[in-house]
Amino acid sequence: MFKILLTHSLPQPGIEKLQQLANLEIPYPDGMGYDAIFEVIESYDGLILTGGVKIDEKLLDKAKNLKLIANYGVGYDSINTVYAKEKGILVTNTPEPVIEPTAEIAFGLMLSLMRKITELDRKLRKTPDFRWDFMQNLGTRLFGKTIGIVGFGNIGKAVARRANAFGMKVIYYSRSKRPEEIEKEFTATFVSFDELLKTADVISLHAPHTNDTFHLIGQKELENMKNSAFLINTSRGPVVDEAALITALEGKEIAGAGLDVYEKEPKVSPKLLEMENVVLTPHIGTTTLESRTDMAISVSESILTFMDGKTPVNVVNS
Repeated sequence: MFKILLTHSLPQPGIEKLQQLANLEIPYPDGMGYDAIFEVIESYDGLILTGGVKIDEKLLDKAKNLKLIANYGVGYDSINTVYAKEKGILVTNTPEPVIEPTAEIAFGLMLSLMRKITELDRKLRKTPDFRWDFMQNLGTRLFGKTIGIVGFGNIGKAVARRANAFGMKVIYYSRSKRPEEIEKEFTATFVSFDELLKTADVISLHAPHTNDTFHLIGQKELENMKNSAFLINTSRGPVVDEAALITALEGKEIAGAGLDVYEKEPKVSPKLLEMENVVLTPHIGTTTLESRTDMAISVSESILTFMDGKTPVNVVNS
C-alpha cells in the first residue's frame, strides 16, 4: 500500500478518502521539523508537507522511495523542486483554495491600517480618557484611492475584484501584461513597476518568492513611494527588505504597512511590534476552516490521482 507521511494533522473531512486507500501516517500531529522528517522519510512513497519545512538535496537523497511531495499551500519556495525533478519526484501545490482567503486578509490589513481599526481598538481598551473628538483619530478612506497590485495572478485578481467594489482605481504590475478582456473584467490598468510605486496610494504584494523577487521592495522602492502610501504584504516575507521597511516607517517615508508574512518568519522584528502605523498578523492568509479543509482535499486528490497512474493537476516541477 502507498505509504504517506503527513507532517501535521489536517481537517479530517479532507483526508478521509486518502486514509481509506493509502497508509497515511501522522507521527507528530502538532507538526514535524526538518530533523524529524529526515529521520523517517526513507520508508515513505509520498509526503504531505506543511509549514514550509525546507526540503533540500540532503533530505531528497535520503528519501529513497519518495515519488510525490504534495505541498499543503501555494508557496513551495522551501522545496528544491529542480533536484526533486532530477530524482523523479513530482511536487504539487494547492493554488485554488488559497485565493479568496488570502485576498480577504490583504483587504483586512488594508482596512485595519488605513482606517486605523486595530490601532484605535487598542487605544480605546487601554486609555481611560480616550478622546472621541470628531477631528481626532482620522484615517484614510479607500474609496477613490489608487491600489497598485504587484503580481496579477489569481490572488492579485481577487484583490482587484474587492478593490472595484470599494470604488478604488486599480493599476497592476506583473511579468506580462494581461489580455484586454482580463483588464476589462477587473477594471485594471497595466503600468511599469516604477510608475506603480510612484502613483499608488496603497501597494499590495502578490508575487512569489524567487531569486528575482527577493527584496523586490527595498530602500530605493520605498523612497519612490508616496509619503502617504501604505504597503501590504501577504505574499512572502523576503519579497520585502524588512530593515529598509522599518527605516522607511521610522522616517515617515511611507504612511504604514500591513504584514502577514515576515523576512525571518516566524520571528517578527521588535521594532515592527512597537509601531502604531503597522498592522501585523501571524501568516493567517489561508487560516479558515473552509480553506484548510479544501487544501486537505486538494493534496489528497493529487496523491490519489498519482496513485491511479495519472499526472496530478497542480504539478510545479514537470
